[in-house]
Amino acid sequence: MKDLLKHRMSAAQQVSEMEIGNRAYESLIDPLPTAASTIRELPLDKLRPFFTTDIGFHPYSPEKLRAFAQQLLEQGLLERIIVRSIPNSDEYEILAGHNRTAAWRMAGHDTIPAEVVAANDARAIIIATATNLLRRQELTIIERGKAYKAMLEAKNRNGQRNAAPETFGENRQRYNARKLVADFFGVTEYEIRKAIKLAGLIPPLADILENNPRKLPIACAELIADYDAATQQAFVEMCSIEDYTLNKATMQSIVHTCPPPSANHQDIFAAWRQVRARETQRRAAPPKKISFDRRKFAPYLEKLGSDKEIEELFLEFLRQRVN
Repeated sequence: MKDLLKHRMSAAQQVSEMEIGNRAYESLIDPLPTAASTIRELPLDKLRPFFTTDIGFHPYSPEKLRAFAQQLLEQGLLERIIVRSIPNSDEYEILAGHNRTAAWRMAGHDTIPAEVVAANDARAIIIATATNLLRRQELTIIERGKAYKAMLEAKNRNGQRNAAPETFGENRQRYNARKLVADFFGVTEYEIRKAIKLAGLIPPLADILENNPRKLPIACAELIADYDAATQQAFVEMCSIEDYTLNKATMQSIVHTCPPPSANHQDIFAAWRQVRARETQRRAAPPKKISFDRRKFAPYLEKLGSDKEIEELFLEFLRQRVN
């Protein structure tokens, strides 16, 4: 009974993964039915990671991979990987199941069940991204951004091949593609634009945003992403300063002084130092004196005691409003 249940779960998951890929491809790229696939047991040493384009998904950490391998030892492989043949070779490109493949190998296997699909580059990209985007809630915004970017580029390339030159403009083509992707995944076009923009951060900044977001608030990262790769390097050092965090006001001031997309590093640091100097000066300035028109408060002040009691009452009122 347990084996039968496991078999049914495996079949349901596999259908789900293939259905997601097929529905995404038919919705975004080509409405015609996709070609049938075949099931094969493939040698692990004949499998290659997805290389058609950079889709940006991070592999599992060593700890998570070991836990996954242990789960596979106990439960078996419930979901086949999806691959396509690499032309002029006996090898295969993994479209879905990189972590499954690594964990299966760690569990001591030499071969793995695979679904071999006939896929052009567009379909390969859709299969490689769609399932992850829908099923992996832990994806970072940069992982999502790279995946959305890959899908949009595949959609636009396919659309340009299939449309007559006079039937679309480049901007309209991009808009339509983004709307289709947004509708399919149930997100807004703004979310897609934002994720793709952040995916343009250079690796050191992307790493800080993904792994130490308190050092690089997302509002600052969006402004930094407007700069080219060479200019972005200047912000890596700022984000690495101990006990210092960039804030949006500082970034807005830097952007105003050194507009993107390109700026000299020395100019950026000069603008940054000016902002920090103003912040230090503001914090060191004596607090402003608060004054009131006593005539407006006269009817109430007569019922209260000393100035000290009035001050305490006012402070308590402010504490309640703030909290």
